[in-house]
Amino acid sequence: MVVTMSGQVATAPGAAAEGTDLLTVGVEEEFLLVDPHTGTAVPAVDLVLDQVPAELRGQVEREFQTSQIEIGSPPGLELSSIRHSLSLLRAALADAAERAGVRLLAIGTGPVDGPVPPVVDKPRFDRMIERFRLLVPGPGNNGMHVHVGVPDAETGVQVLNHVRPWLPTLHAVTANSPFARGEDTGYASWRSVEWERWPSVAPTPYLESHEHYQRLIRQLIASGVMLDEGMLYWYARLSAKYPTVEIRIGDVCPSVDDAVLVAALVRALVATAMEDIAAGRPAIRADHHLLVGAHWRAAHDGLEGDGVDLTDGELRPAWQLLDDLVARVRPALERHGDLAEVTDLLGALRRHGSGAARQRAVFARTGQLADVVADVARQTRG
Repeated sequence: MVVTMSGQVATAPGAAAEGTDLLTVGVEEEFLLVDPHTGTAVPAVDLVLDQVPAELRGQVEREFQTSQIEIGSPPGLELSSIRHSLSLLRAALADAAERAGVRLLAIGTGPVDGPVPPVVDKPRFDRMIERFRLLVPGPGNNGMHVHVGVPDAETGVQVLNHVRPWLPTLHAVTANSPFARGEDTGYASWRSVEWERWPSVAPTPYLESHEHYQRLIRQLIASGVMLDEGMLYWYARLSAKYPTVEIRIGDVCPSVDDAVLVAALVRALVATAMEDIAAGRPAIRADHHLLVGAHWRAAHDGLEGDGVDLTDGELRPAWQLLDDLVARVRPALERHGDLAEVTDLLGALRRHGSGAARQRAVFARTGQLADVVADVARQTRG
């Protein structure tokens, strides 16, 4: 059980609402802490946590590196509740960061060159460093995870099969890390490139059953690729804590608007998958290597370039693929009451571009990464 910030009782993040065919959705976001003058990542998570209001500390926690901090929204049926939670938590965290003398950024990875901050002092993280050594990415590696409820694990595995061909499009939508080490990387999501250094990061394979899913986890742990189930870094997985599927492909979104849009699309995609499963419609069995290529293309081009259409393997404009995804999930958006807001948010995204495009536009105008950092901080707070 989770108690929301309004004092109401909610189910676990993303759980299905009892007695309805609607699904709740919950969002986790990771942020970077940087020096307000230089924009370099700083190991300030404990300083910031000390400044977080006591009533919100249960929804704020450390992440892997000491330059990162994470929030988790309570689950909700209404997008308005997700928006309220994320807005409140982001603003409170930005204020706490300022009181601690640092700045909060909703960005995939650090754009400014500087030393890599140390890992949080935690026995599990120590074991990860001991085994995997130099796979630690650059200064912060910040993603967004969306939880949507499923009735049982067997259904959840089938949902993973149905959503996997559509995740590269969401990968492109969330691209928000074009800069690293003081220069443009040529990728819209450099976080994705760094993240894939870990051996358990990959598109979700096609799964025959929940037993198959569990067997793969046991085998990956036995092989040494993972320490535990928490290191199953597939782009979509079953949550180890909640009765949800967890979509974890994207960079953290620059603004609350972007995050709400992605949450709505993910929920609608899961709901559409459940309808297909109930109707006996099979999932698209996209070839694994083509799926890897589609995710690479999404990380490289983002929303402003081309993407791979996994129904036929052809290249198409990424925006066309997003329009196809929205058309596919439209009935689920209508059923959840999300269509009007999603339509508005898509219009804004089309006008302003992805997070990566916005960062590049600022840099093109001023030539200063400091201005990019300031603009991301503004969007982060909202």
